[in-house]
Amino acid sequence: MINFIIFFLIIVNSLLIFFLNKKKIKGLFYKNKIQTVDLNELSDIFINKQIDKNLLGPKEEVIVKSFSINKNNNIVGMTSDYEAWIISSLSKISNKIFEFGTCSGKTTYLMALNSPDDAQITTITLKPENLSDVEKQFSDNKTSFRNIINESIYEKFLFSGTKYENKIDVIFQNSLTFDEKKYNSKFDLIFIDGGHTYSIVKNDSEKSFRMLRQNGIILWHDFVPGKESAKNVVKYINNISSRKKIFHIKNTSLCYYKNNLE
Repeated sequence: MINFIIFFLIIVNSLLIFFLNKKKIKGLFYKNKIQTVDLNELSDIFINKQIDKNLLGPKEEVIVKSFSINKNNNIVGMTSDYEAWIISSLSKISNKIFEFGTCSGKTTYLMALNSPDDAQITTITLKPENLSDVEKQFSDNKTSFRNIINESIYEKFLFSGTKYENKIDVIFQNSLTFDEKKYNSKFDLIFIDGGHTYSIVKNDSEKSFRMLRQNGIILWHDFVPGKESAKNVVKYINNISSRKKIFHIKNTSLCYYKNNLE
């Protein structure tokens, strides 16, 4: 009887450890097709300058305006502070920016804060009343589909009512029906962080490739192998990597494509 109880406890503890560390365990068995590179590979602006023989520091190009969200403010779907700094820095050298997935508008606001005064930012999102128009496809991850509903709750954004709002054009539309033709080859920077179902990631990415101008950059958020809600993001990026040179930025969940590599 004692042996049975010990065996039972071992099984229960093993299951508990697995569920608490499921993402890490899945990551151990995941074979990544995407090369991870240092941030310096993305742009020369991220190469530190020599201040002293023992001290390196950031260039002026990556000193940015920023803000943090109070932990009591239950905003969903945000980038990390490090990722936000990367996006803000790239915004400083971008005049035409497009974003798939506005959510609360935090990233959009950072883009507006840091981009040149004459920059134009276009962002696309769903209105809460239009969520019934979104249909789950067979290949779509259930968790990712649920997150579309949870994150499409805003009609006003963090930048609403600020002086930076006039730089931003919000398109309230399902990106699956969005016609990108008039935007082809227009954008310096495109940030993909909309719906994380396979059909939407594929749609947003393929339209982005056409919308990107020469030397432009596409960034994908949530490349996290082993994370259930990011499953389709990882799957699509791995699939497209056989045709497009896409890299993962070390210590982030960001991947990027530069239009001067092919």
